[in-house]
Amino acid sequence: MADKKEIQQKITELRDKLHHYNYKYYQESISEIPDYEFDMLLKELISLEDEYPEFNSPDSPSQRVGGTITKQFDTVVHKIPMLSLGNTYSKEELEDFDKRVAKGLEEEYEYFCELKFDGVAISLHYENGSLVRAVTRGDGTRGDDITNNARTIRTIPLKVRGEDYPDYFEARGEVFLPREGFNEINREREENGEALLANPRNAASGTLKMQDSGIVAKRKLDCYLYSYTGEDLPIESHEEGIKQLEKFGFNVSQTYRKCQNIEQVFAFINEWESRRVTLPLDIDGIVIKVNDIGQQQQLGFTAKSPRWAISYKYKAESSTTLLKEITYQVGRTGAVTPVANLEPVLLAGTTVKRASLHNANEIARLDLRVGDTVHVEKGGEIIPKITEVDLTQRKPGSEPVEYITHCPECGTELVRAEGEAVHYCPNTKGCPPQIKGTISHYTQRKAADIDSIGERTIELLYNKGLIHSIADLYDLSYDDIYQLEGFKDLSTKNLLEGIEASKNIPFENILFGLGIRFVGKTVAEKLAAHFKNIDNLARSNFEELIAVPEIGERIAQSVVDYFKDEDSIQLIERLKASGLKLEIEEKQQLQVSSVLDGKSFVVSGVFTHYGRDEIKEVIQQHGGKVVSAISGKVDILVAGENMGPSKKAKAEKLGVTIISEEEFQSMIDQK
Repeated sequence: MADKKEIQQKITELRDKLHHYNYKYYQESISEIPDYEFDMLLKELISLEDEYPEFNSPDSPSQRVGGTITKQFDTVVHKIPMLSLGNTYSKEELEDFDKRVAKGLEEEYEYFCELKFDGVAISLHYENGSLVRAVTRGDGTRGDDITNNARTIRTIPLKVRGEDYPDYFEARGEVFLPREGFNEINREREENGEALLANPRNAASGTLKMQDSGIVAKRKLDCYLYSYTGEDLPIESHEEGIKQLEKFGFNVSQTYRKCQNIEQVFAFINEWESRRVTLPLDIDGIVIKVNDIGQQQQLGFTAKSPRWAISYKYKAESSTTLLKEITYQVGRTGAVTPVANLEPVLLAGTTVKRASLHNANEIARLDLRVGDTVHVEKGGEIIPKITEVDLTQRKPGSEPVEYITHCPECGTELVRAEGEAVHYCPNTKGCPPQIKGTISHYTQRKAADIDSIGERTIELLYNKGLIHSIADLYDLSYDDIYQLEGFKDLSTKNLLEGIEASKNIPFENILFGLGIRFVGKTVAEKLAAHFKNIDNLARSNFEELIAVPEIGERIAQSVVDYFKDEDSIQLIERLKASGLKLEIEEKQQLQVSSVLDGKSFVVSGVFTHYGRDEIKEVIQQHGGKVVSAISGKVDILVAGENMGPSKKAKAEKLGVTIISEEEFQSMIDQK
């Protein structure tokens, strides 16, 4: 048996190494080891922690991967209130602020200027150098405990660097979703036929309140820290606090500046008004703080905000231009999106030629007409938007826009479901953009990962009549591909090899690649893990689907509808015949005890200490069997909160024993 001290030492060494590599990569942009080696070290650490849980620690790098389910977020009272700042859009008001500071201090002072990041305020609590709690701003007096989700953000230290830290302190900052990550999420949502997220800030806020930290980890949030606070900290200025955060290994944006007077503050504001477009996230202004902490205390607070700080907010960049025409795009799911084609105009550092109009409701709300002079804005949203029409410039005799009634690609009459704003082309099997979009979706990296085929190649194959569905990819021959424009021997072989390699792609990726509406990557993973193979999923009914954690009614109905369709059934059979893996590779079940041997269980409801899949796994680890439906053969129903009354009534009628989560825990503790 391995020596426990040696194991503990090995775990400590692995944690220290991974913390170091993580810091170098995320704070200094230095990759000291390849990603594969990092992943192998992390895998080794997780394996040791699973085998020796007595050495587990909340500041372990293994906590970055998420997986914890939070049923409800506890409310935490801030030790030091997180006050909001007074806002101004006027440099005259900023001068007035400076006069009030001068009058209140009657001595020399300096300012510390920082960018006002458009994210979600967070307070990170550290005890003995380790992260113990992360709390949202909330109402400024109390916020939500989101520690499990914050641990997944790789730029937040789980353990601070060095040893010269106080027993307790708070680091405050802003959690944000970088533009690149935001665009990626919206691309996936568009592919799944879901409504797009409005802006990165809302996306970051929603992500922090997700129950499954595993999903949060995949969103790749980031965090900039800008405040070091606590009781009796050995600092005399805000600048010293910032330097201390940098020393401890926190992610501090290197965009701050100390200013000796209000004129230097104005110069900083003017500089970043144009430079802000170069940042990986949005900012909506500049925060100006009196630097000296003693002077801050002297100036004090109003009821709502500090007298020693203020926020100067930039106005959203806007310009006017001519609406030349409105065109309509058809996406993979059949959603029709109107696009405003504009006279080119310079906005936020880029030339804008087009703006999304979202749907017919938006066109009607704006009362848009071709030939109108329109105001275009690029604020928190990534895509430019038309905010209003300059009616003084409207030409006499202009007519309101009539939204198209038929698909611009295939001529099919459009439909609009009750309660939805978007028009759809229902011709999923005959509309060219939908067919090509479905194939393109299937070949992407997160799905079948056929990287040797792009949109141009799909276009060529489709136009030649060689592919009409994803199953047709597996029937392509050398001669089919070689005849295409631009293809030679090597590129033809590469494409065929890529198609062949996709037969070894995991089931959950292929399931995502099928393009079932509302089934994104995460949903596909959950469905694959629950149903194990495509046949079980195809046979599942609505009730069985919504019983899967985080699968709602809309997703469940979409899956049921997909597998009712005869063409979908034929497609699955063709994929099977081509040799694709349409089942998950089962992991060997860890056997903990035999205390539940011979007993069959049904699990229903929401639990405090377990996710539903977790409690099922625990049952199996102790020898029990999990089934999906109540019958006379079931021994025990483990009932959580919000369990359906019909399931409980059926269990009582059949004499099935009903136990609570606490009673279940007592059963397995008897081992």
